[in-house]
Amino acid sequence: MELTIADKLDSLLKLQEIDSKLDVLRKLRGDLPEEVKDLEDEVIGVEKRVGRFQSELDGINEEISRHRLNKGDSEKLIVKYKDQQMNVRNNREFDAISKELELQELEIQLSEKRVREGEFKLKSKQQEIDETTATLTSKKEVLEQKKKELDKLVIESQEEEEKLLKQSAKQAKKVEARLLNAYIKIRGSAKNGLAVVSVDRGACGGCFNVVPPQRQADIMEKLKIIICEHCGRILADADIIKVHRKRK
Repeated sequence: MELTIADKLDSLLKLQEIDSKLDVLRKLRGDLPEEVKDLEDEVIGVEKRVGRFQSELDGINEEISRHRLNKGDSEKLIVKYKDQQMNVRNNREFDAISKELELQELEIQLSEKRVREGEFKLKSKQQEIDETTATLTSKKEVLEQKKKELDKLVIESQEEEEKLLKQSAKQAKKVEARLLNAYIKIRGSAKNGLAVVSVDRGACGGCFNVVPPQRQADIMEKLKIIICEHCGRILADADIIKVHRKRK
């Protein structure tokens, strides 16, 4: 027996109701999967930042060590030059050694300045590392909590989701192939997942644009499937949807 338009709409509405329940169930997980993913990305980013800071810290330490070695070398040279100064043969040699002593004193002063600068940078960088590490610890704690929430939610909803998926697949077999393809296509492009909507107060329940009176009459007569000329959704009479909801 050939199905009437009312029968076809009824099958579509049942499928829409099941799929809408699936949408609600998945929405309950809501933003949690995205939150977890975002937090995971943030944790990776902060870990990289800590690693970069640590490399910079190592570089500063190496720089400080180099200047301290330079200072030590200059101090050794000063001792050497002072010994030589005690055994000079003329004023020219004395003046030459004196200039070398002055040069090494300047080198020591410069090295000490660079060491102080390095120690200041070291302290600042260590503070950055401590603050960033604290942020990392905090984000990891939040991530762990969100993961637990998501795992719990998935476990709690998994059985219901599988049940609804089976119902949806079973109901989809009752829908005419051409209509089912149209339904899947429309549902895939609709933000709220609604492919079948009512006409209420003269407007499409999906995009809320006015439906012309003649098309409203055609919808009420249920002689053919009517599509909203604005959003492409399948239109059904508000009364049939209300009756259908009362059956549940």
